[in-house]
Amino acid sequence: MGPSGSERFDDDLVVEEPLEVRLADEALAVLMRTPGHDMDLAVGFLFSEGVLRTPEQILIVEYCADVSDDAMGNVVRVRADGADRKAAANARREVYASSSCGLCGKTTLEAVRLMAPPLTSPPALPSDLLLSLPPALLSAQSLFARTGGLHAAGLFSLDGTMELVREDIGRHNAVDKVLGAMAREDIWPLRDRVLVLSGRASFEMVQKAAMAGIGVVVSVSAPSSLAVDYARESGMTLVGFARRDRLNLYAGEVTP
Repeated sequence: MGPSGSERFDDDLVVEEPLEVRLADEALAVLMRTPGHDMDLAVGFLFSEGVLRTPEQILIVEYCADVSDDAMGNVVRVRADGADRKAAANARREVYASSSCGLCGKTTLEAVRLMAPPLTSPPALPSDLLLSLPPALLSAQSLFARTGGLHAAGLFSLDGTMELVREDIGRHNAVDKVLGAMAREDIWPLRDRVLVLSGRASFEMVQKAAMAGIGVVVSVSAPSSLAVDYARESGMTLVGFARRDRLNLYAGEVTP
């Protein structure tokens, strides 16, 4: 107890470090991320950017050994067959992508609006089911419980079964870790799934879902106007402010 009544104690902090993603020997981006599931993150980044389209394209995913000691464990190389070089050029970041913004360094909106595959219109899901998903996601956020400083993305089946949860200091990284893990397991596209977000539903988050074939996105916070426009144009169901016994429906349909 200090002189002013304060108390000293140890606190768990979120780790934030840069991860360089390379396609073969070409550096595409440096992502500010929470270490863990780095190979999933690198693969998910390439899939959500349209650089890779099918799991069969993935040849090798590995940490680079030909780097300096301080970069060891922070550079991932993906070797792939038939990567889309135009998409790779669009994916390249002119500056590092911070943990709060996965689109930093994009030069044009056209480079952001990747051509996602056509979405299969999802069924209208019960609102009670959708409201049950954010609490389920929160219960699986072990690192958030310790630090209070992490976002999460969860993949659920249409009946509400949890399939995968990933945490990261960057909400877009959490989504890419989910997408990359599924692609590396040869589960792609991710139709008949629901993506649940612990933070706001920005345009990029909706775009990532569309690139994976996910037709339903649920967020505990607000969507952006561009995210709503994109969801409506692509035939996606987009739910925001899913908290306790209420939700806001911005695109698609739900049932009472």
